[in-house]
Amino acid sequence: MMPDPLFGDPSAARFLRKGDLPAELMGRSVAIARVQELVRRAARIDGGALITAEAGAEVESVAHELHVRGRSATAPYIVVDCDASEPTSVDRLLFGKAASASTSTDLESIAADSCIAAARGGTLFLHNVTDLRAAAQAQLARIARDGEVRIDGVPVATALRLVASAPPGIDADVHAQRFRRDLFRRLSTMRIDLPPLRDRAGDVPALASRLLEEACAAAARPAATFSNAALVLVGALTWTGNLAELRGVVERVAAELRGDVVQIEHLLPALPLNRAAAPFTPSGNLREARLRFERDYIAAVLQHHQWRMADAAETLGIQRPNLYRKARQLGIPLTRSSE
Repeated sequence: MMPDPLFGDPSAARFLRKGDLPAELMGRSVAIARVQELVRRAARIDGGALITAEAGAEVESVAHELHVRGRSATAPYIVVDCDASEPTSVDRLLFGKAASASTSTDLESIAADSCIAAARGGTLFLHNVTDLRAAAQAQLARIARDGEVRIDGVPVATALRLVASAPPGIDADVHAQRFRRDLFRRLSTMRIDLPPLRDRAGDVPALASRLLEEACAAAARPAATFSNAALVLVGALTWTGNLAELRGVVERVAAELRGDVVQIEHLLPALPLNRAAAPFTPSGNLREARLRFERDYIAAVLQHHQWRMADAAETLGIQRPNLYRKARQLGIPLTRSSE
């Protein structure tokens, strides 16, 4: 078997194939390559898994990937969002409407209508686990420790895998005793720290292209692509809202697009203001970088004005003869019909 290009490990290919990856796990940066390796390893085990990420990361897609690549892929996969305005409603979801804090000295009691009962033999994903109140944390820790519960008084093996998501600050919560250490330990048999997009800016253009493909398919419209200038802009921006923010921008652009190529002018109305440039890996010297940007920007302005040279020159603040000269110097193709 040929080595998988994502991992360099022949055995990895059957766990994560490039085309099958959710968008959150796509990319070839060093930061995401580490995560891809951790997901491959975590898919082999049945212990708890903790996914930490900033707001806007699509953590549920990573949790689902662990489930479908694991040994219990056909078993139940249950999601509980612990970030609820009414904590007792989360408790009812987890342990059931008829369940209460157990006074038993042997096993925790849950109801048959609980999510824990529904997830037996499969995966229970706890989104925003640090929002669980202390009593629920204690019950979960006990269930994770024992691997058994009582349902209607009958001891039953849970045989479930706990996967949870939390913000990067969960370590401080554990240290400050805001989150139970024993539950943290059982959840983090495998820990996957998702990098924010600013730490893998080189992956952003490919991610944007993937999201555009998905958005077009979801809208049942013809496929579209980004122009080179638009991809330069996408890759040069910080995405403080991470993949969710990038996805939202791409979906808004796709909904308004009338042609099949996304230009800079299509992106700008969908972008929030006050953005800063993202860090990037340098390529070439300052002069080469300036020439690349100048070429992409001039090409974008020309496209915006449908190659009307006089209008483009006015936008650029230069004389029309200077624009012709710049275009020839930078290799931007011009024909008499485009004037």
